[in-house]
Amino acid sequence: MTPAQGTLLSNINSPADLRQLPVDELPQLCREVRQFILEVISRNPGHLGASLGVVELTAAIHYAFHTPDDKLIWDVGHQAYAHKILTGRKDIFYTNRTYGGISGFPRISESEYDAFGTGHSSTSISAALGMAVAAGLLGRKNQQHIAVIGDGSMTAGMAMEALNNAGVSKANLLVILNDNGIAIDKNVGGLSRYLTVITTSRAYNKLKDKVWWLMGGKTRYGANSRAVVKQISNAVKATLLKESNLFEAFGFRYFGPVDGHDVVKLVHLMRDLQNIPGPKLLHVITVKGKGYEKAERDQTLFHAPGIFDMETGELKETHCKNQAPKYQVVFGKTIIELAEMNDKIVGVTPAMPTGCSLNLMMAKMPERAFDVGIAEQHAVTFSAGMAASGLIPFCNIYSSFMQRAYDQLIHDVALQNLQVVFCLDRGGLVGEDGATHHGVYDLAYLRPIPNLTICSPMNEEELRNMMYTAQLEGMGPFAIRYPRGRGVMPIWKTPFTALPLGKGRMIRQGKDLAIISIGPLGNTALEACMVLASMNIDAALYDIRFLKPLDEELLNEVFKHFTRVITLEDGSVIGGLGSAVTEFANAAGFHQAAIHHLGIPDRFVEHGTIEELQHDCGIDMEGIVSAVKLFLSA
Repeated sequence: MTPAQGTLLSNINSPADLRQLPVDELPQLCREVRQFILEVISRNPGHLGASLGVVELTAAIHYAFHTPDDKLIWDVGHQAYAHKILTGRKDIFYTNRTYGGISGFPRISESEYDAFGTGHSSTSISAALGMAVAAGLLGRKNQQHIAVIGDGSMTAGMAMEALNNAGVSKANLLVILNDNGIAIDKNVGGLSRYLTVITTSRAYNKLKDKVWWLMGGKTRYGANSRAVVKQISNAVKATLLKESNLFEAFGFRYFGPVDGHDVVKLVHLMRDLQNIPGPKLLHVITVKGKGYEKAERDQTLFHAPGIFDMETGELKETHCKNQAPKYQVVFGKTIIELAEMNDKIVGVTPAMPTGCSLNLMMAKMPERAFDVGIAEQHAVTFSAGMAASGLIPFCNIYSSFMQRAYDQLIHDVALQNLQVVFCLDRGGLVGEDGATHHGVYDLAYLRPIPNLTICSPMNEEELRNMMYTAQLEGMGPFAIRYPRGRGVMPIWKTPFTALPLGKGRMIRQGKDLAIISIGPLGNTALEACMVLASMNIDAALYDIRFLKPLDEELLNEVFKHFTRVITLEDGSVIGGLGSAVTEFANAAGFHQAAIHHLGIPDRFVEHGTIEELQHDCGIDMEGIVSAVKLFLSA
């Protein structure tokens, strides 16, 4: 799919082409870009709302600055669709997030206009500052560095750390705060309230245009006028807002708030800002989903809506009558059941209440469920604090985001043996979001941590029982890792059963070899065993359930009866289940055993459907069958 011939967009293949347009044609171009994004994403799912909200901002940046010589860094990166379209990728934009196609996020390897790869939040200011400092040391004094941060990313500690460092530098840095009041769910916390005060203060906004003109232009008051006006401005802001300006306290020159959808004004403003040295922050107000009424009205739903009818906004997801639920729904409903049974239970999530289904508990028990914003480190230590006071927090964090709080997990939870239950959502391959979001390292990075129980359910019933087990008295730190998407049990709401810690189970008897799996891939392994049986290969299947403590009794039985063993996991083959089983076999003296590991190989897996990626990694049914046949023939 390409833009219609004769449109402005059809002739734009680079920012250099964009800069040839008269500035008054930019609003029309932005309308065409927005329509093009809608047409493509309605058929090929992606992150819609965030990208619709920054169309004018994107066009203004590329028009006012000289990218790629000037460096543009997007935070999170899921709002970079207009950026990709305007930087030579519009004709292949239809491949966005598909197997072998372009990434849904900026990537250095994909384009010279992608100055820095992103996918997780709150990295842009740090990266842009590093580039700005490097430019100064390398003699590129006139190079501009622009960090666009928004969608809740300013709430993370890393962003504050970067502001603190950048504010005392002389770096040629422009931070653009894209303030749309929402990440996936509505922004929360003190910073969100602070930004609301700035954007809604009528007295301040009436005055700031005059102050802004004095600070940015050549005035009759002479060379020191900006310094004088800045002092006056700070005093006025403090008076009108009843608090000092946070960003100016960090050492940034603050400009705004301004309309992020007025592309012509943004261009003029950005050109002026290039002449002001040092760190600057431009506060722009945008609407997530701008230009598409359905996305503006339901911003959470249209963050990444899947396939939808562009005219009606109707989502195309099909629902079967006896369809198995998503693991996320099982978590959301189960934690409510458990909280009704145990008044010590609370829920915590860093800005993902809808994605992980903690929003169900927030609606029913708002005083016991906490969205702490994009702040994984804080979420973990906040949970540790509650656990130290006698509560049992269920801290739900996406597996790939848990990497950001590794120190807190070790130092604040495990070292103190506190009963925090980590529900690691999106474990394994997650699909089209790609390498930045795959939760494939958790088993490996969790396994060395003392005091920590690690488990993964094969189905929804197991998830319920693991959650029930984790909240029992004296359990200590507990990590339950489960995948994105649907399970295998339409009827899953069974009575709770406590699971014996560190105990696996035999799923299928066999005599030719044994497969040891962990998590939902056990279901795929069971299908593979049926196919192998039709080939007269009799494979036994064991669901280990717990990576830690490891079921050594079960493994002893396996290695006493089998000399050929395959381990299967949707995590890294380095450090996970395969490594644990091999370590056990060596320590227990089973040196005659041949062990083959199936899992995520030692490379970053790209984007595509989960089915495509599992096939690529050799952990789908076909891959398991092929591996078994090859293993037995060796």
